[in-house]
Amino acid sequence: MSWLQRLRIDPFLLILVAVVIVASLFPCEGRVKTGFEYLTTAAIALLFFMHGAKLSREAIIAGMGHWRLHVVVFLSTFVLFPLLGLAMNLLSPGILTPTVYLGFLYLCALPATVQSAIAFTSVAGGNVAAAICSASASSILGVFLSPLLVGALMHTQGGSTDILHAIGSIILQLMVPFIIGHLSRPLIGGWVQRHKKLVNITDRSSILLVVYTAFSAAVVEGIWHQIDGWSILAIVVMSLVLLAVVLVVNTLAARWLGFNTADEITIVFCGSKKSLANGIPMANVLFPTAAVGAMVLPLMIFHQIQLMVCAVLAARYARRTAAAEAKAVERPAR
Repeated sequence: MSWLQRLRIDPFLLILVAVVIVASLFPCEGRVKTGFEYLTTAAIALLFFMHGAKLSREAIIAGMGHWRLHVVVFLSTFVLFPLLGLAMNLLSPGILTPTVYLGFLYLCALPATVQSAIAFTSVAGGNVAAAICSASASSILGVFLSPLLVGALMHTQGGSTDILHAIGSIILQLMVPFIIGHLSRPLIGGWVQRHKKLVNITDRSSILLVVYTAFSAAVVEGIWHQIDGWSILAIVVMSLVLLAVVLVVNTLAARWLGFNTADEITIVFCGSKKSLANGIPMANVLFPTAAVGAMVLPLMIFHQIQLMVCAVLAARYARRTAAAEAKAVERPAR
């Protein structure tokens, strides 16, 4: 086991940090910047095309029956998180700078992540079919709901967001490639399944390209004069607090509503995630390029924290599930 695995650090996060450092030292400007922006737009379209091609209709249909579970996850993702984001206004500008606070508002408006939510649910022994359906639905609905939430949340802070223009851009740049990819699944689905590693590299390369372009523009605009070491520490602490509150609320809600352990696991992991894969490209569409770097910084840090905490939590659930199954086997034998 490597030291990264022991610390439960996603190697991709280290690559993201490296890209931010490169952008800080060597930001792209002028014609190079324009070229990167065109390339970024194409990469985002390809990313969502691949997301559509990977989505299995059979898996969605298999999990659609758990509507109560999906409602709980939906409320956690698109109601609980935004309310907690608004509550953070009490910490601004004392603990959170206005820029960091807006980044947290954006984070709270995003849909759930698909891959890690399903992976953790599977490891913990949860309802995987329901997790696939719930996380996929969150990802799709988020394409429409997140711009609306961003507009509403930013408006409460005196900001202005052209919601109709934002939704139009989202549909054109994200949803249309997604739908085309999904409709193309009968033709390319087999190829996508056989080349998962290549598709994953394409996904992550697109995100890295967006991050480099965004942070290049942000550096030129003076992002590191707005966000210092104390701000980064505040982001880490508040990410931990935000995740802890959501995990506790989801766990208590699942038990209060009478869900079994498998469904509780699904609610906990699907309702506590925020998608880096959707959030960074979406920010590139919703905000001016120079503002994207600051807006996604809380998301990048929260993403790593959620992976580390949920990895520990999934292992704990797995041990509990294994112990319960062992007891169930012993009872008949006696």
